Formats: sequence, C-alpha cells, structure tokens
Amino acid sequence: MNWLLVVAGAMVGAPLRFLTDRFVQARHDSVLPWGTFAVNVAGSLVLGLLTGAAAAGVAGPHAQLLLGTGLCGALTTYSTFSYETLRLTADGARRYAVLNVALTLVAGLAAAFAGVALGRALWS
Repeated sequence: MNWLLVVAGAMVGAPLRFLTDRFVQARHDSVLPWGTFAVNVAGSLVLGLLTGAAAAGVAGPHAQLLLGTGLCGALTTYSTFSYETLRLTADGARRYAVLNVALTLVAGLAAAFAGVALGRALWS
C-alpha cells in the first residue's frame, strides 16, 4: 500500500516539475536555471508545510508518503541542480554557478523553515 502512495504522488510531481520548469525557464532570458530553482524552492516549502502539519499531528504517515516522498521527491531535483551548476561552470559562467548554488541553498532552506513555521501556526 505504501508504495502506491509514493507512486501516486510521483505521478503528479514529475509532470508538474517538467511543466513548471518549462514554463518558468521560457519566461527568463538568463543562463541561470530558474525553472529548477523554482521547483526546488516550491518543493522545500511544501515539504516544510507537511513537516509542520505532521508535528502538529494533522498529517500522518500516509500523507507524508504521498506528498513528501512521492510528490516532493518527484517535484524537486538535486541531480538536475547539480548538472546545471556543472554546466554553468563548464561554459565558463563560474560566477553564475556560484550564484545558483547560493540562491538555491538560501532560498530552499528559507522556504523549508517558513513552511514548517506556517504549518505549525496553521495547525497548532
């Protein structure tokens, strides 16, 4: 049963990642991978909200499997973030590579912490 929840979440997360990445990237004329940035930060926020809800006793293990492991696991992408950062470096855009790492790290952690705080505030 648990694996079906993960698969169901991933069936939504993977196409959502692809479509969001294409939508965001098409609107930015920049070497920075804004589409990957957007899905990673959004996924961090959702996972933070889920964590806050779980801490408040509102989200149980099934929601964590469906939304956390399935949806967020398929929505977010460390491998693409790594690849795009390496590509920036290989293309001679080292400053953009460093900027990509810094922005993703800071914004992702901020979104996760904000999500936890919001989740606790909403459901406590």
